[in-house]
Amino acid sequence: MTAGRIRFDVKWALIFLIAAFMLVFQVFPLLYMVYRALFASGEFSLEALKRIYTYDLNWMALKNTLIGATFAMLFGTLIAFPLAWLVGRTNMYGRKFFRSLFVLTYMVPPYLGAMAWLRLLNPKVGNLNVFIRDLLGLAENPFNIYTLGGLIWVLTSFYYPYAFITISRAMEKMDPSLEEASRVSGASPLRTLFTVTLPMTTPSIVSGAMLVFVSAASCFGIPSIVGMPGQIYTVTTRIVDYVSIGNAQGLTDATCLALFLMILAALILYSSDFVVGRRQYITVSGKSTRPAIVDLRKWRVPVTLAVAAFAFVVVILPFATVAFTSITKNLGKSLLADGNITFKHWQTVLTRDRILNGMRNSLSYAAIAATVGIVIACVMAYLLQRTQVKGKRIPDFLITLGSGSPSVVIALGLIMTMTGKFGINIYNTIYIMIIAYLIKYQMMGMRTVVSAISQIHVSLEESSQISGASWLSTMKNVTLPLILPSIAAGWFLIFIPSFYELSMSTLLYSSNTVVIGVQLHEYWTFTSQQQASAMAFGILMVVVLLNFILNKLTKGNFSI
Repeated sequence: MTAGRIRFDVKWALIFLIAAFMLVFQVFPLLYMVYRALFASGEFSLEALKRIYTYDLNWMALKNTLIGATFAMLFGTLIAFPLAWLVGRTNMYGRKFFRSLFVLTYMVPPYLGAMAWLRLLNPKVGNLNVFIRDLLGLAENPFNIYTLGGLIWVLTSFYYPYAFITISRAMEKMDPSLEEASRVSGASPLRTLFTVTLPMTTPSIVSGAMLVFVSAASCFGIPSIVGMPGQIYTVTTRIVDYVSIGNAQGLTDATCLALFLMILAALILYSSDFVVGRRQYITVSGKSTRPAIVDLRKWRVPVTLAVAAFAFVVVILPFATVAFTSITKNLGKSLLADGNITFKHWQTVLTRDRILNGMRNSLSYAAIAATVGIVIACVMAYLLQRTQVKGKRIPDFLITLGSGSPSVVIALGLIMTMTGKFGINIYNTIYIMIIAYLIKYQMMGMRTVVSAISQIHVSLEESSQISGASWLSTMKNVTLPLILPSIAAGWFLIFIPSFYELSMSTLLYSSNTVVIGVQLHEYWTFTSQQQASAMAFGILMVVVLLNFILNKLTKGNFSI
């Protein structure tokens, strides 16, 4: 700044552009939804809220949502913590393999799990149900997937990886000297686990648990496939029902229900960022971050077998079921029955124009969202880690807010504000879908790049500039090569959930912008479970292939 002048700083322009984008396409739609719920008739009134929240079906949906999300959080955390400890801190056999296997369910769409467990635990002809009934000599099948308990099981089995990944990363960065001091003092490995490891990872455990809760509460795919046939409604399925009515009152009613998810997400975000954040412990020292490995001794084989059994039931069996269903001619017969194996469903999936168009749309929309998102992530990472410019925390907070907002709420807000009423009309276009994906998933890429650049000491860049290199040359020749693996990982972390997204796409797609997630849901519900299974397994193979490519591109440093 000079006398009488204010020097223009390009960093302010970048902050303004990112913040303006989030304010227009995220904050304004959310605020308008609140306004619409409270001023549905043109003046302040609570009648719409009263009507919605006193309707028995909606009240039941609220209870089901809270119960399902709460138990998914509890069971998911109880599963995730011991698995994270066994995989990351013990000498259990096959630790790398099991870690990759458990993360696999994070990479695939949750509704794929719903489809699989529907085939396994159908109350009449579920394959696993029939097997257990015959094995134990029971009079009837023991399980019914079309219940609240069935919904909780599927939510848990496909959302526990959120807590597993969060807790695993905390354990990997923990100072091993803390546990070593406990062991030297005579404490057993189990006592060390409960007196040192557990307290030190408590903030990460709570953060992971909250992530499972808000993800389960805002999920649409699993409740629509598992819950609705058994009349187990949730807030998300009721919101989609109201939107499908297609009139102004339907949108108002959907908005009133969406307020519940907005408040719930806000409370979780506050607890995670402000309450838990203030209780963070320093777990990384300047000496060593190599985790101390606990010798399981005589328990090594039994523990490995127990983890393998869990992995088989929760991961391998559902995916195998989807694969076998995709090549089954008659679902009422065994796959091994004469003439019951067919590949015609795959042929249909691979040749039908509408399905191929949906796949192309999904790939292109996800690629655009990931590319724009990673550019924003790189800009934000530089601003947050290498500058002291004022206002840099504003877009960071807005991006975090978008990530914490339920998918159906984001979509509903865009529907209500982006139809030209306020000067912007992107309804029924590819832009509204790409923007929705960006709002929801760009934080995943940003956090990856921010973490990478924070680990590069600023002295490396200073040395380059002292040697005569320009800032641009320093970024190109020093910083970029060091963070390139993280940029690739961040790109894929935005791309993959955008590729198979269902909750937002269900509300935002048009006949010209249909994506593979929507088509898969439609095929499973209305057309053919076998063809839907072929599509689902195809999505699984695409995601696994992308993870393999990511691993190769980053020379093993990153995988999803």
